[in-house]
Amino acid sequence: MWKQSSAISVLLFFLIAGITAFAETKSLTVIYDEKPTAVKAMLTETKDVWITMKDLTRATRFVVKPQGVCRDELCFPLPKAQKSNFIKKQGSVQWFNLSEFARLVQQPVAFNEQHTTWYFGARAQAQNAHLESLEAPNFTLPDVQGKKHSLSDFRGKKVLLVTWASW
Repeated sequence: MWKQSSAISVLLFFLIAGITAFAETKSLTVIYDEKPTAVKAMLTETKDVWITMKDLTRATRFVVKPQGVCRDELCFPLPKAQKSNFIKKQGSVQWFNLSEFARLVQQPVAFNEQHTTWYFGARAQAQNAHLESLEAPNFTLPDVQGKKHSLSDFRGKKVLLVTWASW
């Protein structure tokens, strides 16, 4: 009887320890599509950020559906063999791994530990969308007299752009 009780206690200890290691929740800020949203999140030892399904929709406008993670006309299927890398259930709460999703859709991520802020940049496809048309994105800048000019003002004309950066 004692051996069985001890074995159950040890099993419960490891089960609870595993859940506790995953269950540390923190308040942090997720910046997605340039919009900051305060969320409750779980951080793992791999520095992945897990947020609730409700916060996923609130912060990113994405919703998990049977066909994948979807928003408007976008829908990214989740690999069935790796579904547990994206979705975990703890108690009555379902958590979504936003870091793993960013890797799936090739989205750059930056994390500021001091300010507990996660920044999710534009997906590679969105960053380079203008390359398909070979048309430079429009911008507006002032000349030396302060008069503003837009690149679109010069459509059909030859333009020489000179840029400089301190870095």
